[in-house]
Amino acid sequence: MPVLSNPKHERFAQELAKGSSASAAYVAAGYAKSDSNASRLSGNEKVRSRVEELLGEGAEKAGVTIERIVAELAKVGFANMGDFLKATTSGDPFFVYAELTDEQKAALAEVTVEDFKEGRGEDARDVRRIKFKLHDKLGALEKLGKHLGMFKDKVELTGKDGKDLPVTPVTIFQLPDNGRG
Repeated sequence: MPVLSNPKHERFAQELAKGSSASAAYVAAGYAKSDSNASRLSGNEKVRSRVEELLGEGAEKAGVTIERIVAELAKVGFANMGDFLKATTSGDPFFVYAELTDEQKAALAEVTVEDFKEGRGEDARDVRRIKFKLHDKLGALEKLGKHLGMFKDKVELTGKDGKDLPVTPVTIFQLPDNGRG
């Protein structure tokens, strides 16, 4: 879709694509503040199509695809702490960053290394403590599940047969109070 013919509508669409609220985009486009008009314009089919196009262009330029996002979420969602640790012959766990795969590195949120001496005098020994934290596994799994349609809230806007729900006309009227309060 080409640039919108109305320059204010085009600016409004660009502001929405940047992440501005409808009200802020409406004012940035040169209109006087009006939440109802901003809402109405954001529902305009041409404006919505233009916003989708702009968002798609931005994602394409950044190399963002659904497949890449799902792959990154999977790295985090399926990472296990045990995969990051090795054991010495005596059974003590240790962590070797250099031996991690790219997938494992992507799942790491934080790595802290502390070097210190433990003990006193001749019994003192050098100790290295490594702490690591993974990104939010449950959050990643939830996002993956939602993407795959596993956790949808069911909102039925049609009947069970897929047709529109019947509309029953209702007449609303108000009787005059005739001064009776």
